[in-house]
Amino acid sequence: MAETVGLKALFSAAIAALSIYLGELVIPVIILILVMMADYLTGMAKAWFTKTLSSKIGIRGFIKKTCYLIVVCVGMGADWLIASGLAEVGVEMPVTFMIGMMVVIWLIINELLSILENLAIIGVPMPGFLISVIEKIKRNVCEEPEQEHYAGEPAEKYTPKH
Repeated sequence: MAETVGLKALFSAAIAALSIYLGELVIPVIILILVMMADYLTGMAKAWFTKTLSSKIGIRGFIKKTCYLIVVCVGMGADWLIASGLAEVGVEMPVTFMIGMMVVIWLIINELLSILENLAIIGVPMPGFLISVIEKIKRNVCEEPEQEHYAGEPAEKYTPKH
C-alpha cells in the first residue's frame, strides 16, 4: 500500500513538473507519446502477422521514436529563441510554443496514419469514410515540398518516408 502511494506521488510530481516546464505542450506531448507507443505495438503486431518480426528493425523503430522527441525539443528551442529575441526588443509573444506545437501535431498525425496502415495490413476492417479521410490527410501531410530546405539539399532528404 505504501509503495502504491509513493508511486502515485512520484507520478503526480513528474506530471506537475512537466506541466510547469512544458506549459500548454504537456497534453499534446503525452498524446504523442501514447500514439508512438500504439504505433510501435501495432508495428510489432504487423511484423508478427507478416512474419517479418526482427529485433534489429524493432530497435531501429524505438530509436526513431526517441528521435521524434528530440525533434520536438528542437521546435521548443526555436520557440524559446524567437520569444527571447522578441522580448529583447520589447515584443511579448502571447503563445509560448508555436513551432513546438506544430511539430507535435505533425508527428501525431504521422503516427496516427502509421497506426491505421499497420491495422489495415493486419486485417482490421476500416470504414470507407475513414480510409478516404486518411488518404486526404496523408496527401496533405506527406506532400513533397517544392522548395529546398537545408544547405541547398532537396527537402525529401529530410522528409520522413512512409
